[in-house]
Amino acid sequence: MTLFLAEGSPTTELSADDLRQRLHSVFDQLGERQKVLALPPDFTRFNSRAGLLTCQTHEYFGDRLTDVMPALGTHVPMPAWQLDKMFPGLPHGLIRAHRWREDVLTIGEVPAEFVSHATEGIWNKPWPAQLNKLVWEGGHDLILSIGQVVPHEVIGMANYNKNIFVGTGGQQGINESHFIGAAYGMERMMGRADTPLRRILNHAQDTFCGHLPLLYVLTVVGTNAAGELVTRGLFIGDDHACFNQAAELSVAVNFEVVNEPLDKVVVYLDPEEFHSTWLGNKAIYRTRMAIADHGELIVLAPAVKTFGEDPEIDRLIRKYGYRTTPEIMQFVEAHAELRNNLSAAAHLIHGSSEQRFTVTYCPGELTRDEIEGVGYQFGALADVQSSYDPATLRDGWNEVNGERVYYISNPALGLWAHRDRLGTA
Repeated sequence: MTLFLAEGSPTTELSADDLRQRLHSVFDQLGERQKVLALPPDFTRFNSRAGLLTCQTHEYFGDRLTDVMPALGTHVPMPAWQLDKMFPGLPHGLIRAHRWREDVLTIGEVPAEFVSHATEGIWNKPWPAQLNKLVWEGGHDLILSIGQVVPHEVIGMANYNKNIFVGTGGQQGINESHFIGAAYGMERMMGRADTPLRRILNHAQDTFCGHLPLLYVLTVVGTNAAGELVTRGLFIGDDHACFNQAAELSVAVNFEVVNEPLDKVVVYLDPEEFHSTWLGNKAIYRTRMAIADHGELIVLAPAVKTFGEDPEIDRLIRKYGYRTTPEIMQFVEAHAELRNNLSAAAHLIHGSSEQRFTVTYCPGELTRDEIEGVGYQFGALADVQSSYDPATLRDGWNEVNGERVYYISNPALGLWAHRDRLGTA
């Protein structure tokens, strides 16, 4: 087990040339490779630097990079414009779509006893470790899992082997992993590297994947004083130490602790990145630990036009709505269609304020009836944006017509919490 590179700090700024030099230096150490598979994230992680690193991988290996499979998880495949923007110059002929319902194998099961112990008895069944057939059977002599470590609602800190077992995983494994995280509690996990689901995935990797030529290329991305995105760290290795060091830096870079509960938070969802509440509810996940009781979250969502990324998930969200955890748990018990789509049930829990604060969604295309039908308050985008204009607001505190408002321009980049909630997180 090797940690090839661990570079970064809260003040480090790695340029594109820096990333290329470090990445290619590691490739030099690996020796000759003839058939390489890259597993970057999809466009929802555009700011991860994974697109750049994938292109730099292609520069190095040329036609020995035979396959690039965006780790979609349950997301829709990337259209051509997204591929061109995220992977400029990469031939589309290299792209392989991950079909999470069809193209997967169960490579083993994490025993029920281990799962029960890891989840403190919340989930008492074996967990199926599933992978796309191309990852498991493709005959590659190098598999690069590329992505960003950042606080995450399902597993505590995103990426590492989540990119493998969820990003290129199958329906049952994804469903159960999301539900385990939701039932255990987001606020007990977000911003933590050691969580129940991470222990399960680590066990699966250690038990079943020792023969796979996996190498993780992990970034930490933050903002500088000018508000510009910068790469704060790059970590390359094939074991847990690679992830743990990246996670430690991400907590320092991406976890914003505010000194007081936030009474009003305005979050903007970039129209290129967020087109569904499935993605856009990062506005809720990542801010919930900072919002005051009886506070208000306003979500400016100009391109949000649907709820789920998948027609069946969309239908379930519309039917059951973003209700409280006890309500969703009752729905799961009573309705087989939710039990068979546990990732949807988990998402409904994640997107709930648990009636602790209000959520006003201001979508570009969804109607008032649609928004109110899933349990949110509706805001007319043009009207609300005339008061809270993303073009004039800055990240952090703003004074708007005598009102103090906390603004977040991209909820995917971090996690926000106030000190009073850290003791119960």
